[in-house]
Amino acid sequence: MTGGEVTAQSVALIGAGKMGGALLEGWIALGVDPARIVVMEPQPTASIEAFVARGLRINPDTKSVRPDAVVIAVKPQIAADIMPSVAALMSPSTVAVSIMAGRTIAFLADGLPHDAAVVRAMPNTPAAIGRGITVAVANSKASSAQRQLADALLRATGAVEWIDDETLMDAVTAVSGSGPAYVFLLAESLARAGEKAGLPARLAMRLARATVAGSGELLHRSSLDAAVLRQNVTSPGGTTAAALDVLMGPDGLDQLMERAVAAAARRGRALAG
Repeated sequence: MTGGEVTAQSVALIGAGKMGGALLEGWIALGVDPARIVVMEPQPTASIEAFVARGLRINPDTKSVRPDAVVIAVKPQIAADIMPSVAALMSPSTVAVSIMAGRTIAFLADGLPHDAAVVRAMPNTPAAIGRGITVAVANSKASSAQRQLADALLRATGAVEWIDDETLMDAVTAVSGSGPAYVFLLAESLARAGEKAGLPARLAMRLARATVAGSGELLHRSSLDAAVLRQNVTSPGGTTAAALDVLMGPDGLDQLMERAVAAAARRGRALAG
């Protein structure tokens, strides 16, 4: 679905916190008329309220709203409480798009009208700067057009990948959903190691922060695989090779990351029940 097509759709956003707010700003940046958007949020920020002057509706009577898509962006802990409000917004042609972590399609469908089209999605925090990646899966009730609409709405904050097997969502969450925290920890760890090597703390953090951010941008822009980029930095017998001998050795980063991702995936399954 093109940007022009998504601008013709109407959307209800349930929850306008950091992720919901990022989606809202992305839609408006794509050209969606604020008058075609409804936001259900008990504590809207000033930036969201500013869109009211352009037609955005905040917390209207749900009887007057029948959007093409309902995007659920609340914390999963309150999912059961808000599902009746979501159901009240649904029509037979509405697709429900959830970005709640751990809430399955079965859980969502159980709280919606019979045969509702549902898309479950997992974004990550770089969505706040338009550089996120979201993985989505749809139920069998979602039409091709509804999947395309969901894709266009989610793509407002970055790339979107689709899967057919919902059971993969726990692994997705463990890799891309939780992954930004691993990268931030890498920056912390690198800075601490720099301190141990004798660098002043502030300089060590500046170096680590810039190195992680710059390397991520290089990876983003390059067509080369991460392994090739790593090899390009590594001279045989040099300083980088000496460090990689440690990081890639027994009980190195690969093994540590495998255990970390497995732990996150197990926790995701437990939270989903």
